[in-house]
Formats: sequence, structure tokens, C-alpha cells
Amino acid sequence: MTTDGVRLLGAADVRRIAAELDLRPTKQRGQNFVIDANTVRRIVRESGVGPDDVVVEVGPGLGSLTLALLEVADRVVAVEVDDVLAGRLPATVAEHAPDRADRCEVVHADALRIDGIPGPPPTALVANLPYNVSVPVLLHLLTVLPSLERGLVMVQSEVADRLAAGPGSRTYGVPSVKAAWFADVRRAGAVGRTVFWPAPNVDSGLVAWSRREPPATSAGRAQVFAVVDAAFAQRRKTLRGALAGLAGSAQRAEDALRAAGVDPASRGEVLDVTTFARIAEALAEAGG
Repeated sequence: MTTDGVRLLGAADVRRIAAELDLRPTKQRGQNFVIDANTVRRIVRESGVGPDDVVVEVGPGLGSLTLALLEVADRVVAVEVDDVLAGRLPATVAEHAPDRADRCEVVHADALRIDGIPGPPPTALVANLPYNVSVPVLLHLLTVLPSLERGLVMVQSEVADRLAAGPGSRTYGVPSVKAAWFADVRRAGAVGRTVFWPAPNVDSGLVAWSRREPPATSAGRAQVFAVVDAAFAQRRKTLRGALAGLAGSAQRAEDALRAAGVDPASRGEVLDVTTFARIAEALAEAGG
């Protein structure tokens, strides 16, 4: 499929490039390559990326989504940890999007270890994230790339549910709260297994987010996240018990919770990120 000088990859293209590279997708790196042009166009459309955007893509693989992003974005920075894939991507872009090849830069690195990207500040993150590291990668990039305004990521369906869940939901947990620190997050649809090669044994979901200011608090993000981790470490425990280790004792945890206006007998799954920030603030003030 060709649009605006960009020829997207189809199933035959993906298999041809993979065969040329003698590539066998690995579960270790969560490699499942999109072989359907309509799917990558849909991802780009749902992301809201436009001609003024500088887009970060993580795990571009063989370049299916990269090419679709180049159709609309001003610049794409593709972060790829795999030596072979990172080495091949520029040639694929030059072959399939020759007029836009200068708008694409490949960064050969582990997305969990980068602390910035070259060139203008990125405005959007759009990626088919490797399933095994999807949440850590998303949270890391939101932390180290504060210029990111919005994005859309494809992840395992149940992870998408967790990221977008609200307080009181069965799937609400650590990823939900930490993502909410940075952004408003929502489910943006489902993706079937047949658009991938090889087809994964799980369903995929799209998660869209838009940056917002974190809760107003004197506590630091690390302090708030420590409270979140402790609150969900043993889900059956009340907050009084769950936060006892962090506070120094159950009584100190109870005092901090009451100071934050939270019932010590409640559990983490009913609290929003702003409430967790209040608890972290109360703990810090009490010396916990």
C-alpha cells in the first residue's frame, strides 16, 4: 500500500526481509511483527500524530509502524535494541520511503536505559511495545522524556486493561496508579492476533494517553511510588498493615493515613493517585 511516497510493508515484505536477515523472532524480546498495513495506519490515526510531531517509536522491528508514522510525522526516532534489526531499518526506510528517509533516525539502544534522544524534543510516543517490558518502558520514557505530550502504545490486552483501570476496578494496580501520575490514560481499542507474524498467543490492546501535571504534593515521585508499591505488594492487607514496613510500624502508618484523610482499614485498590500522594506527604512529614 502506497501513500504520499511511502510504501507500507505487507505480509510478503515482512517475510522477505526476515528471510534475508535469517531472522527468527524471539519470545525473549517479545518480537511479534505487524504484517497488516491497515493496522499500522489505524494505530497512527488513533495516536493523533500530525505533521508537527517528533515521534519516538520503541521496538520498530522490521519497520511496519515506522513507515506509517513517516507518512504523517515531521520526524521519527526509532529506538531498537536488536543489533540486526537496528542495522537493517535504515535500508528499509530508504527503500519504502525514499523522500522521507532523512526524517527517520535509528537509535541502537535499550529503551529502558536511555536518558534522552537526539535532535528536537519529542512530542509523542507511538509503539508496538515488547510485551515483556511494556510497562517499565512506558513509565521510564514518561519519566526521562518530559516533552512527550501524548502517545499510543500497543501492549498485551490485560496490560492495557491495567494501565487504563480506575480505582475500584478489578484490574486496578501499580501500573494504573503510576501511569496516572504522568497522564490521563484510556483504552483505545483491541488488535487481533492475525495481524502479527508470528501470531502471539495473547490478544493485544491499544492504550492512548495525554500528559497532565502530576498531583500537587510536597512528596517526590519516588516517595509516592514507594507507597504505591507497598500498598499493592500484599493486596489482602489493609493499608495500615501494608504500609507498616515503610512507615516503621503499623501505628505510624495508621497515624499518617489518618493525617491524609484515609481510612487505615481501606485497601490500595480504592485510592487514586492524588490520595497516594497525600499519604506519601503525611509519611514524609512524620519521618516515615
